[in-house]
Amino acid sequence: MTDATNRAAELLAGHRDSIDRLDAILVYTLAERFKHTKAVGRLKAEHDLPPSDPAREAQQIERLEWLSKEADLDPEFAKKFLNFIIQEVIQHHQKHQK
Repeated sequence: MTDATNRAAELLAGHRDSIDRLDAILVYTLAERFKHTKAVGRLKAEHDLPPSDPAREAQQIERLEWLSKEADLDPEFAKKFLNFIIQEVIQHHQKHQK
């Protein structure tokens, strides 16, 4: 292998190590988030509140869109990601209602 190829392999390994660490952060962050949303679902069920809050969801999507622009992340991707999470949370809340 050439020096350039060796250097590219080192850079690639460094990027992959960072990606692996970030994936772990994402998983633990999502787990923490869902612990809180499950607690919210239990509270809503105990107090007979609706499982979804469209005004809050719209506010969060708007906030995430702003954050994604600040972070140089595709806002459409961020919205799709948050919508996916919101749908999961609503399903959990609906289970608590039953």
